[in-house]
Amino acid sequence: MKLVSLFLAMAVSQTLIAADLPTPRDNTSLRNEVQLAIDRGLSWLQKNQNADGGWSLPDYPAQTALPLTAFMLEPSGKWRKEKPEFIQRGYASMLKAVQPDGGIYVKGLANYNTSICLVALVAAGEPRYDVTIQTARDFVVGQQAKNMTDSSLDGGVGYGPVGTHGGNPDLSNTVMALEALRVSKPEAKGEIPAHYKDLNWQAVTEFVQRCQQLPETNKAAWVSADPNDRGGFIYAPGVSKAETTAPDGKKTLRSYGSMSYAGLLSYLYADVKKDDPRVVGVVDWLRKHYTLEENPGMGPEGLYYYYGMMAKALSVYGIGELETADGRKVDWRKEMALKLVNLQKPDGSWNNDNGRWMEKDPTLVTSYSVLALERIYRSLMVEK
Repeated sequence: MKLVSLFLAMAVSQTLIAADLPTPRDNTSLRNEVQLAIDRGLSWLQKNQNADGGWSLPDYPAQTALPLTAFMLEPSGKWRKEKPEFIQRGYASMLKAVQPDGGIYVKGLANYNTSICLVALVAAGEPRYDVTIQTARDFVVGQQAKNMTDSSLDGGVGYGPVGTHGGNPDLSNTVMALEALRVSKPEAKGEIPAHYKDLNWQAVTEFVQRCQQLPETNKAAWVSADPNDRGGFIYAPGVSKAETTAPDGKKTLRSYGSMSYAGLLSYLYADVKKDDPRVVGVVDWLRKHYTLEENPGMGPEGLYYYYGMMAKALSVYGIGELETADGRKVDWRKEMALKLVNLQKPDGSWNNDNGRWMEKDPTLVTSYSVLALERIYRSLMVEK
């Protein structure tokens, strides 16, 4: 069976499994601005490719996969159709990191790198990558944690490999793995390979639930009683990158923006229904904390990752307007598009002055920004 025939439709539709969104009226001018920003961002990426064909740090093939995915998902499809020499060199550079176990990594962060590279391979739509896609997919499936000493970590996925330093599951790596597995999953339109592997999706849903601050479904002692945290997400069970310490020394793990969008997206990838109380809870948190000025709870840290996660989650959820805590109905696509256009540097790149999570790397941040704008552009073209 040619797996690519099954992957292809998913790879090019609504920038990887996003739902149709209502089209705002009179959006021609906005689409033109977004397309120009995408073109300028891709031009910067092309000019800043490494001599070996990769991008950014050679020990992290994900840093090459992200620009490649951005080129493949450009709305007109021209780069995906033509695949000029510099793109071919990019894929060749990335594939040098393929390991005997099927993963795509160099020294570490095995799941992180493999998941992001897997998306880039699917987006290419090339039959010659079928075997690599299948083995990489099997590798990611094998990274799901089970029988951990701390059972709250069971079902999740970490940086990898599982059971090693850095291998403890977290929500960020879990959502990356879920996206890679969803877009590379053979659909029920033909023969499913006999060796086909998949996650224990019930276990992963339970892991995601254990990262959410919702007392009705998460009975862990660390769950915050503060209404401002209710429904939101943290990085891993009992671990938040945002916390406060009261005068009595008691620490509170705060929900924060990027992980709350990651939590919503994880539920959607796991086919949890929109009326499920867990989904309702996180959407309520996101409505209350909507902003493009910061990553809520983290300030400027991880801001562009936050933008990218927001664009994915709200696109997959299928919401065009978000009603905020003060009753405003905001078109998040228009607001994010204009925010990113205004943040773009004169040379076409983006950069975060805050270096947390490598966001001073313009290749990483430019890729995040272009991918977010591509999702927005495609949704502006959808007619309901």
